[in-house]
Amino acid sequence: MLFYGPPGTGKTSTILAMAKELYGPQLFKSRVLELNASDERGISIVRDKIKTFARLSVSQPSAEDLEKYPCPPYKLIILDEADSMTSDAQSALRRIMETYSSITRFCLICNYITRIIDPLASRCSKFRFKMLDEENSLKRLQYICEKENVSTTTAVLKEILNISDGDLRKAINFLQSVHKMLAPGADEMADDVTGDQIRDVFGFLPKETLSELLALAEKKDTELIFNFIDEQIAKEGYNASLVLGSLHDVLLLGDESGLSLSLDSKQKNSISKILFETDARLSHGCDETIQLLNCILQISTVL
Repeated sequence: MLFYGPPGTGKTSTILAMAKELYGPQLFKSRVLELNASDERGISIVRDKIKTFARLSVSQPSAEDLEKYPCPPYKLIILDEADSMTSDAQSALRRIMETYSSITRFCLICNYITRIIDPLASRCSKFRFKMLDEENSLKRLQYICEKENVSTTTAVLKEILNISDGDLRKAINFLQSVHKMLAPGADEMADDVTGDQIRDVFGFLPKETLSELLALAEKKDTELIFNFIDEQIAKEGYNASLVLGSLHDVLLLGDESGLSLSLDSKQKNSISKILFETDARLSHGCDETIQLLNCILQISTVL
């Protein structure tokens, strides 16, 4: 099987839950091998550790296990984040999958199916995990708060989901961080916790600051823009990539910014190109302040 889709959508949890339903707690230890991103993924691991486990014969389950669980006559190897494996390692894995398919089954998990070589992907049943919808994600966060005896508001949870971009694992971690930082030692978060407070906890630019930045961009005052970015963004330690993400949401997706900007399709196309080029330069290690300044100055010519 090949599970693929965005992070935090339940791929690993699904296969682990299925394995435990198949084998039970006792057989699970001997029949399931899980390798994740922290393990070495080179060709040597495929040839040694994976091949050694795959070729082991399957032991007969106990009568007690057979009564409670299906206990199929094969082992299971789970390769989490398989898209981080080298092409050589994937090629070696293909041969092992073919040779030991009668006693060992494989589940590959990845975010990007395009990084799995075709000969390997073609031998798998593919299952795409789509991003979780807000309603179910919100219910899960509310369930966690209920079990942990933490009182909070729906608005706070929705803001956490908004900045987690559909990644439920990230949203759960954000929820824990918000509770520890904004309500230390308490079982409830204050009713006056604002969206900007939550965004500030995770290093996102406050919407008021973003609105001021866009207002300066509309005025096309280079000196004021430079001083603002230097004083309000760079020296405050905000991450340029997160600032770009906020600009993308406000200018291209129409997120609430406190500033009314009427942009046509041509302007949005130009801005999207500017944002994407800036993001590419940042990923290559260019100076954040210079790139952000260049980005805003280019956007100012479009507004």
